[in-house]
Amino acid sequence: MVAMNVINNMNNQVWFDTIGWLGAVALLAAYALVSFKRLEGDSSTFQLLNIGGSILLAANTIFYGSYPSTFVNLIWAGIAVFSIAARRRPTSRYVDMK
Repeated sequence: MVAMNVINNMNNQVWFDTIGWLGAVALLAAYALVSFKRLEGDSSTFQLLNIGGSILLAANTIFYGSYPSTFVNLIWAGIAVFSIAARRRPTSRYVDMK
């Protein structure tokens, strides 16, 4: 029974490590693509990479109890979600009829 608990814990650790690495790769890819002008900083692809990467890293940091990092990653994802939502809203309810 103890051996099964150890194996299950190791399996969880491997999964959450993998999730964390995938999140890190997504955030670094987003940053590199914008830095090398392959993506625009306000593009949906950039924002979706930020959302996905941040959520994956947040899951990893929750698993390891690193709550300050969890907070930063959830705020990071929230900013990206807000950015996408703000672009989809019309800029004004009034149309200039000039």
